[in-house]
Amino acid sequence: MSPRTIKIMLALGCAALVAAGGCRRSANAPSDAAPGGEITVSAGASLRDAFQEIGRLYEARTGRHVSFNFGASGALQKQIEAAAPVDVFASAGAQQMDALADKNLIDRDTRRDFARNELVVVTPQTGAPQINSFPDLEAEAVRRVAVGNPRTVPAGQYAEQVFNNLGLAAKLQPKLILAEDVRQVLDYVARGEVDAGVVYRTDAQVAGSSVRIAAVAPESSHEPILYPIAVVRESRNGEAARSFVELVAGAEGQGVLRRYGFRETGGR
Repeated sequence: MSPRTIKIMLALGCAALVAAGGCRRSANAPSDAAPGGEITVSAGASLRDAFQEIGRLYEARTGRHVSFNFGASGALQKQIEAAAPVDVFASAGAQQMDALADKNLIDRDTRRDFARNELVVVTPQTGAPQINSFPDLEAEAVRRVAVGNPRTVPAGQYAEQVFNNLGLAAKLQPKLILAEDVRQVLDYVARGEVDAGVVYRTDAQVAGSSVRIAAVAPESSHEPILYPIAVVRESRNGEAARSFVELVAGAEGQGVLRRYGFRETGGR
């Protein structure tokens, strides 16, 4: 575990002191990053595979190591608010980035939308009830449906929008199994512990033959699934962080994202 990753974990323990200013490092504090050191990128769980490949490209190009911190975007947002030493934040939803922007915790000039995604229902390959649409989740044969916790997981927030807009929320509520992130939802489905799960199309693609895409959410049933990225305002490695953002948004990074099923966007 790298020193910067350890610092991220320690920062979580001081969240209660942030409001009083007790934990936030000084903007004038000297940098501890050597020229060939590392940057820390906090990114939504659904970006894991694509970002690990982009990270290898970045390391080969710059000689700097990338330390990744993957998880639910809402949890990563809270870590940054608690002064975790993060250089770049890539969120699976705009809400979490907006919250940081409202608190002046990101460099607004570096923010851009770099990818889009789709919301899908996945089922185990064998033994699953017949599901062809989101309303089919209401069927009596469907007993357990895994979704990301809407409090912290953008995929869960989008799923909640779909359930509400399609009039499914009341009947589905007793069936819902809340997960920490989309990859945990995927694991539940792949192991057959639930009858269905709601994830991004890219997660289903990574899972391969272990799950089946049963239905796609109508685009009109939820807000656009956009992924924003930005340099964290208190990054001690601003130039290196900006170069990572540029790689993700550039042709090479976009090519990697397409291979993992992400769709392009015009960005900000």
